[in-house]
Amino acid sequence: MNADLLYGEDEDQLRAAVRELLADRAPWPAVLARTESADPYDLDLWRALAGDVGCAGLLVPEELGGAGATLREAAVVAEETGRAVAPVPFLGSAVTATALLLALPGTEEMLRELAEGRSTAALAVPFTTPPHAEFPGTVTADGDRLTGRITSVADALPADVLLVPAGGALYAVAGADTTRTPVTSLDMTRALCDIDLDGAPGRPLATGDAARDALARALSCGAAVLASEQLGLAERCLEITVEYVKGRYQFGRPVGSYQGLKHRLAELWVAITQARAVARYAASCAAGDDAETTADTAVAVAVAQAHCSVVAVRAAEECVQMHGGIGFTWEHPAHLYLKRAKSTALAHGTPGRHRTDLAALIDLAPA
Repeated sequence: MNADLLYGEDEDQLRAAVRELLADRAPWPAVLARTESADPYDLDLWRALAGDVGCAGLLVPEELGGAGATLREAAVVAEETGRAVAPVPFLGSAVTATALLLALPGTEEMLRELAEGRSTAALAVPFTTPPHAEFPGTVTADGDRLTGRITSVADALPADVLLVPAGGALYAVAGADTTRTPVTSLDMTRALCDIDLDGAPGRPLATGDAARDALARALSCGAAVLASEQLGLAERCLEITVEYVKGRYQFGRPVGSYQGLKHRLAELWVAITQARAVARYAASCAAGDDAETTADTAVAVAVAQAHCSVVAVRAAEECVQMHGGIGFTWEHPAHLYLKRAKSTALAHGTPGRHRTDLAALIDLAPA
């Protein structure tokens, strides 16, 4: 596939709008303060992103009240939420859950509610579930009544609707009909929870191959956009680190003038540039709908996740280390980036899992 990896004018305008809103409503001191509160998600900020900027309905067709955009635009928003470690359910609701509903017939009203910001949804699978994983089997269906438990689900705490795989089918379940228990997670800006269903009523959405294909599509889209979130996080870590070492003096000279640090930062810049290319390509492939694009998507997503996960962690670690003593304190945002990077390295599959998948996809025999 020949994809344009450059950002277009519309994407630049979208980025500017999202960045301005996040800078105003989610500066890092506010994000840090929220991690110490009982409400990990900033729903006021999410409503502003959904209503004022239209982020909730980016992928939803215009006739259903959305923007009719693609995963390329969603990836731009993810870069900005990654830069700000914003505590909003953008990835879970506006990307993964929306992608699943778009792959199924009869979900127009649900998509309209998501696009208008009247509802938030989450795909009820563990956050570590990779694309093309086996269909989950922890929930059973007795008619339209669902029973079982799903652990470590991301973006489910604020969700009005949960999209639940059960018994080889997909169901929509009202969040109020479930028991959601927050669990301790490394990333305090993206809370996880366990979901218990005890005969919860579910609305059937799809069965058999249609359900499996829709789930695989949703997880693939989520993994592709997650790579862009990791890219934005890495870029921000590099920016604040360069700013710090240029202004921090030791022995009468900026610490950034020392060759060892310059080499490390230069190598990180190269890795981030590579991450931008693979993340953009993955989003472009996942956004397409022709046969050639579909064939490339699995490879592109595996490459993006295998690379961007590692780069995000590396950038966050360098940020902590090059800030010296202040970088290890609670009062500095470096730990927010490190925790987000570490947690996303497990999300939708580890880098090792994606490398293994990539080897199988390109018929690379093990050594």
